[in-house]
Amino acid sequence: MRIRIVDAFTDRPFAGNPAGVLLLDAATSFPDDTWLQNVALEVNHAETAFAHPLPKGGEADWALRWFTPAAEVAMCGHATLATAHVLATTGAARGPVRFATRSGVLVATSLDDGSVTMDFPTAPLTAVEIPPGVAEALGAEPLTAHDTGPDIGDLLVELADEKTVLGLAPDLASLGRHSERGIIATARAENPSGDYDFVSRCFFPNIGIDEDPVTGSAHTALAPFWSERLGRTSLTGLQASPRSGRVRTELRGDRTLLLGRAVTVIEGELLV
Repeated sequence: MRIRIVDAFTDRPFAGNPAGVLLLDAATSFPDDTWLQNVALEVNHAETAFAHPLPKGGEADWALRWFTPAAEVAMCGHATLATAHVLATTGAARGPVRFATRSGVLVATSLDDGSVTMDFPTAPLTAVEIPPGVAEALGAEPLTAHDTGPDIGDLLVELADEKTVLGLAPDLASLGRHSERGIIATARAENPSGDYDFVSRCFFPNIGIDEDPVTGSAHTALAPFWSERLGRTSLTGLQASPRSGRVRTELRGDRTLLLGRAVTVIEGELLV
């Protein structure tokens, strides 16, 4: 089986968020979960995507699952983008592709310019009190806090400014106690006329990812959060990890479109 490493939410190698992508032969089910988890651990990137084609005529074209090195996750944007990129560049599937996932049917459309648009459910944000200990764990005082719902499982916290987000050096062991998956820290862009509207960083110690380079699923929460505050439905977010990446978002009610590019950097053969 061919296995690929794809950098997602970037147009150049060695940036964005790397994902493993493994296209399985036509099957009625995935291999054993232990095998899937072991492959993801071997790849050792934030997520590895496993996909296999489904019979024609159903509600979806491919079945898709995502694993971190430590656990399966319910939703992953960058590995979905990486999978759609592989399907398009190898000719395995063209046009819109419907993926059957734990989060329902997700549609990814590869465009002529090489970018991919993904249609994801918008996270149902709920304002909550700032949990005791979050400020100490982050090393910064949040202005607001929101629960992102069960599919995402994060606590989204707004910080004072972009500089504060960029300077975070959190206590990850403490941070993991405050949400199911982790913390999304965000602030408005320092330069409102620049090429991005808001900045974020994502810390997911509970699923084995100290800091995720670029998180598509987090932007299903960031899109409604910042669209309400900035008064626009189309925005661009900068996720300011060491690898960094930009995610374009378009809020459409209970759906959020995520747009980005991807680059295949490694292709090889899985021997086990």
